Amino acid sequence: MTPQERKIWVRRMGARSEWWDRRREAVVEPEWEIVDAHCHFWEERDLPDPQDSGVLLRTSRYLPDEFLRDAGNGHRVAACVYIECGSGYRDEGPEHLRPVGETAFAAELADRLAAREGAPEIAAIVAHADMRHPDLPAVLDAHEKAGRGRLRGVRHSAARLEDPAARLIAGAAPPGLYLDPGFRRGVALLGERGLTFDAFQFHFQLDELAGLARSAPGTTIVVNHLGAPVGFTRDPGAGDPIFAAWAVSIEMLARLPNVVMKLGGLASIVTGYDGHERDRPPSSQDFVSERGAWFRHAIDRFGPERCLFESNFPVDSVAIGYGVLWNAYKTLAGEYDAAARHALLAGTARRVYRL
Repeated sequence: MTPQERKIWVRRMGARSEWWDRRREAVVEPEWEIVDAHCHFWEERDLPDPQDSGVLLRTSRYLPDEFLRDAGNGHRVAACVYIECGSGYRDEGPEHLRPVGETAFAAELADRLAAREGAPEIAAIVAHADMRHPDLPAVLDAHEKAGRGRLRGVRHSAARLEDPAARLIAGAAPPGLYLDPGFRRGVALLGERGLTFDAFQFHFQLDELAGLARSAPGTTIVVNHLGAPVGFTRDPGAGDPIFAAWAVSIEMLARLPNVVMKLGGLASIVTGYDGHERDRPPSSQDFVSERGAWFRHAIDRFGPERCLFESNFPVDSVAIGYGVLWNAYKTLAGEYDAAARHALLAGTARRVYRL
C-alpha cells in the first residue's frame, strides 16, 4: 500500500456516508440486543505514516455524533466497549503515563453519551499501558482513577508486518513482544487486579499469543479481530492455506480456558478484504458468504459463551456500513439457539468486560 493510498483510506474511516447509502438494508431482528465489543473514537489529527515517519496521515473525526449516526440506524445497540487507539494522550509528563490521557478522554466521551437519551453507553474502557514497564502498578492505578469506574482492561499490540508497505495504521510493533518475560509478568498482573488483556497480533503470530496466555493463566486474554488473519480469499473452504493455518491456531487457542475470541475485524483493508474497492458496499449476505467460514470455525471451537461480536468501527467502515455489518453478524448468530445467539451478540461481552 502506497503512502497516498494510506492517506486516502485513513481519511475515510467513518466518513463514507455517500458510499454507504448505496447499500441500505432493513434491520434484521431489531429487538435483539447488541453490545459492540470493540469501538474506537478519535478527533481529527495527524499520524506518522507506518512506512515513512516523515509523512503524516490525516485522520477523520469519529466522536459520539459520528458513532450515533452509525449505531442509531435501528439496531438495538445497548452499549459499546472503548478500545485504546492513541487518542487523547497527554502532551507532557512521564512517557509511561501519557496514555492515561486517553482513558480520561474515553471517560469524558462516556459521560457525553450518557447525557443523550436512548444512546448506547460506553460501558467499559480498555486502555493502553506498556506491560514491560517496571512501574506498571502505578500506571494501572492512574488508569483506574481516570476511568472513573469504567476501566476493564489493557491492550498492548504486538501486531507486526515485516513489510512496512503492508501496514495501514497498525503493524509496526517490535518483534517477539509477547515472548518478553517482563511483558508476560505485566499481563499476569492484570489478572491479579481483575483486568483483562486485549491481544492484537496477526494470525502468523498466534503461537506467541498462546505462549503468553499459558504464562498468565489467571488473566482473561481477549483475542482481537479473530486473530487478524491476513490474506483474503472469497472461498476459504477451497484449500486456502491461510485459512488452514489460521484454523489450526484457533483450535490451539480454544484449548486454553483463559482465552476468549472477538468476532470481527475481517472487513479491514489490512486483512486483504476488498469491500472498499467496490462500486457498492458489500451486502450482509455478501459478507456472510465471503467471510462466514472464519466466524463459524471460531464459534465452533470456542463456543458462543467464549465469543463476542465487535464492529471495529470506524476502522472497518471503509469496507462496509455499520447497519449492514450487524445484519451480517445477526445472520451468523441466528444460526444458533436463542441462548447462544444472545451470548454472541451481547452476553459474552457483558460477562467478560463486567458491564
